[in-house]
Amino acid sequence: MIAPANGTTRLSVFPLPGALLFPGMHLPLHIFEPRYRAMMMDAMARDRRIGMIQPRPGAYAPNEPPPLFEIGCVGKIAEFEALDDGRYNLILEGVSLFRIVRELDVTTAFRQVEAELLPVLATDDTLSLSRRSSLELESRRFADAQGYAVDWEAVTRLDDEALVNGIAQIAPFDVAAKQALLEAGAIEERAELIIQLMQFFGRHDGEESVTLQ
Repeated sequence: MIAPANGTTRLSVFPLPGALLFPGMHLPLHIFEPRYRAMMMDAMARDRRIGMIQPRPGAYAPNEPPPLFEIGCVGKIAEFEALDDGRYNLILEGVSLFRIVRELDVTTAFRQVEAELLPVLATDDTLSLSRRSSLELESRRFADAQGYAVDWEAVTRLDDEALVNGIAQIAPFDVAAKQALLEAGAIEERAELIIQLMQFFGRHDGEESVTLQ
């Protein structure tokens, strides 16, 4: 379960469709746009934090930044590599979910928000044996149908949280579906949603994304 923390914090945000990050998980990024290179350098000079969040889908005015979903995840730069041409490779480690309170009016090229951190409450949040079995079975069917090569022996060694959140991060669902996975409260709920999305995707093979109504 998620509960609001006291107070707010200032975050630089990286709006990127389809890119989810969960607390305790890792997300590799390749930074090449000048504004996000500036954001990365600013983060390294301050607290190494970047807020990953998805822009809302839809049509926008050409010169207007897209509106953002309310919930994202704070990532701390765990590793980075500066390339000769000014680009960066980095790995973010998920710290906590956050809720946008308001977007700040800033002069920087990258967007910044006032955010409320959402700590995960301590619970015994694990999958039932039947849900774990169903998730692994559906994942195998999905991977086979899509032609993905998977080390299933390694998958079986993952704990429930790493398995569910890892699938949610890499699965090729659309923006709305990915956001629903991020905001799902309990691991059991997220696992069930993944199973439903994989089954839906399997019935619509050949489409580039899964739309969650």
